Amino acid sequence: MADFQRPTLCCCRKVLTVPSKSCEGGPAAGHCPRVDVASASNFQSFRLRHFHLDLRLNFADKEMTGWQVLELVSVQPGVQTLVLDTHPSLLIHSIDCKVFGTGGASDTSASLTYRVDPFTDYGSSLNICLPAAALRPHRAFQITVRYTTTDGPAIWWLDAELTCGQSRPLVFTQGHSVCNRSFFPCFDTPAVKSTYSATIRVPEGVTVLMSATRSVFSQQDQAYQFSMEYPVPAYLVALVAGDLQPADIGPRSRVWAEPCVLSSAVSKLGGSVERWLGVAEGLFGPYVWGRYDIVFLPPSFPIVAMENPCLTFIISSILESREFLVIDVIHEIAHGWFGNAVTNATWEEMWLSEGLATYAQRRITTEAYGAAFTCLETVFRLDALHRQMRLLGDNNPVSKLQVKFEPGVNPSSLMNLFTYEKGYCFVSYLSQLCGDTQRFDAFLRAYIEKFKFTSVVAQDLLEFFLGFFPELRENCVAQREGLEFERWLNGCGPPLSEPDLSPGGVLTGPVQQLCELWGTDTMDAQAIATFDLTSWSTFQTVLFLDRLLDRSPLPHEVMSRLSRSYSTLLDGMNAEVRIRWLQIVVRNGFYPDLPRVRSFLHSHSSRMYTVPLYEELCSGVMKSFAVEVFYQTQGRLHPNLRRTLQQILSQSSAPPLLPPPTP
Repeated sequence: MADFQRPTLCCCRKVLTVPSKSCEGGPAAGHCPRVDVASASNFQSFRLRHFHLDLRLNFADKEMTGWQVLELVSVQPGVQTLVLDTHPSLLIHSIDCKVFGTGGASDTSASLTYRVDPFTDYGSSLNICLPAAALRPHRAFQITVRYTTTDGPAIWWLDAELTCGQSRPLVFTQGHSVCNRSFFPCFDTPAVKSTYSATIRVPEGVTVLMSATRSVFSQQDQAYQFSMEYPVPAYLVALVAGDLQPADIGPRSRVWAEPCVLSSAVSKLGGSVERWLGVAEGLFGPYVWGRYDIVFLPPSFPIVAMENPCLTFIISSILESREFLVIDVIHEIAHGWFGNAVTNATWEEMWLSEGLATYAQRRITTEAYGAAFTCLETVFRLDALHRQMRLLGDNNPVSKLQVKFEPGVNPSSLMNLFTYEKGYCFVSYLSQLCGDTQRFDAFLRAYIEKFKFTSVVAQDLLEFFLGFFPELRENCVAQREGLEFERWLNGCGPPLSEPDLSPGGVLTGPVQQLCELWGTDTMDAQAIATFDLTSWSTFQTVLFLDRLLDRSPLPHEVMSRLSRSYSTLLDGMNAEVRIRWLQIVVRNGFYPDLPRVRSFLHSHSSRMYTVPLYEELCSGVMKSFAVEVFYQTQGRLHPNLRRTLQQILSQSSAPPLLPPPTP
C-alpha cells in the first residue's frame, strides 16, 4: 500500500528472541496462536472456511443492504459465543444459524440472539450466542447476518460532482487496516484468511469490480457474481461501482477508469505492466492471482494505492507523474507476493508486508530500469525517513519495526516511513548477509512457496532465513554486535545499516551539486545556470526541492532568486514537483508566489496534495489565507477530507471557522 500519514506514537513490543522454533497448530498451520488487540473477535476459536456477501447498492440513500453467510468450524470446545468485528455504522437486522447434520441426520436451523458491545472508536464487537449443535469441535455450521451499511469508514460514496467525469456517482471501499468491519461483520485481523464470494446488485448502467479471481454479470438480474478462490484476509476484500470502462493493456491486465481518464491510463501503462509482472516472476516465482488489473479512482481516494488482489486501486491524480506512477504500480505488483500471498499476522509487524514489498519493488526496478534509477528513488525515500527521524527524535518508539499498541489504538496510525524504509533496510541487510543478491532471490522464492496463503510473524521469516542459510546460523549472524536481529526489530531510531547507493551517484550527484551552489554565501549564478532542470527526471527534481525545503527558511534574497530561476519552469511540471515548490514558498512566507498556491489548491482535491499544503499554511503566517482558500474550494472536497482540513485549520490559531456570509 502506498500511503501518506502523519505518525502517531505507540507503545513497543517487548524483546522477541530470534531464532526460535514456531509452534504447531493454531489458526494457520505451523503458527503459534495469534493475539490481535485490534480485533474484538474470538478468531482463535473458529476456522473460517468461506464467506459469501449478497448486497444491493443504493446510491440514492448511500446504503448497502443484504446479507452475509459465514461457513465456520469450531476448533475449541466449550466456546458458546461467536464474536465478530463490526462497526456502529453497520446495522444488524437478524442472525440465523444452520448446523449441518452428520451421519444421515438432517440440518438444523435457528434464529440466534446477539448483542453489539462497544470496543474502540474504530469498531464494535458482535456477540452471537451459538446453539448447542454448533459447539461440537470440528462441526461445520453457517451463520447468516442480515444487515445494512450506513456511513462507515470502509465505504466511500461519491456524489457525481466528486468523480472525475462529474456525471454519475461512484462508491468504493477501503479496508486497510481495520475498516472492513464497517463493510461486513468479520474476523478483522490479518491472521485469518479465507476464500469468499459475492453477489452485488446494482442499478442499470453501473459497473461493479471486486478483488476477486472470477466475475460474471447477469444483465437480466442486474447482478454481478464474484469469487475469490484463494484465501485472503478481510482487509483485502474490496469493491468499486460506478461509470467504469475497461481497456486491455496486456495478456492478463486491463485498466478500469471513468471514460475521461481511461485514455491517459492506457497511454501511461500500455505494455509496461506485463513486463513488470514478468520481471517479478523471474525473481520471486509465479504470480498466483491470475489477473492483475488496475482501477483508477477519483481524487477522493484517501491513499495513493492499495494492493487489493487481482485489482489494484490507485488514485487518478498520480497519472500526472509517470515516474511516481511506475513506482507505485510496481510496489503494488510486489504485494502480490509480499503482503497478499504471505501476510503479516498482526498489524504490529506491518514491515513484513511493506518492508519486503519495498525491497521487491526495488529489485524489479533494478532489473527493469537499472541500478541508478533504483538508487535515486531510494535516496529520495531515505531522505524522507531521516527527515521524519529528525522530527520525532531518535528514541521515539514509533520508529521500531516491531511495535505493540495498546487496545484502542488504530493500527492505521502505525503506517509510517519506518514500516517501509527501515523494513526495507533490514531486508537489504539480510540480503547482504547471504553475500549474493541472486541467492537471496532464491530464498525469497522459497519463502513464498513455504508460507503462501498464510500469515506470519517475524520469527517465521528469520527462522526460515537461518534454516535456508545454515552457515549464517553457525556464524551467529543474528547476534552480530551492533546489528543483532533483535535490535533491528525492537531498537528505536534510524536503520542500523543502509544499502550501498553509490550506483545512483550519476543521478544524485548533480542534485547535490546544485543544492550546494544554492547554499553558498556568494551564489555563482553562472554555475547554477548550467543545470537544466528540464533534462532531469522527476525524482531528481523532487529530491532537489525536498533538500531546499529541509534548509528552509531561506534568506529572502535566495527565495527571490529561486523564484526567478524556477517558478515559471516548475509551473509546467507535474503535481509531485509543484507541491514541493509551493511548500517551499509557504514555509518561507514568499508572498509573490502565493497566487500559485491558490491556483494549485483550486485545481487539486486529493488528500495527498491538499493536506501537506494546509499543514504548511497553518504552521506559519498564512493561516488566514488557508481559511479563505478552504471556503472557496470546500464544495469540491470529499466530506472526509473536508473534516480533516477543518481540523487542521481549527487546531491552528487561524480565525475561527465560521460559515461564509449569505450572499
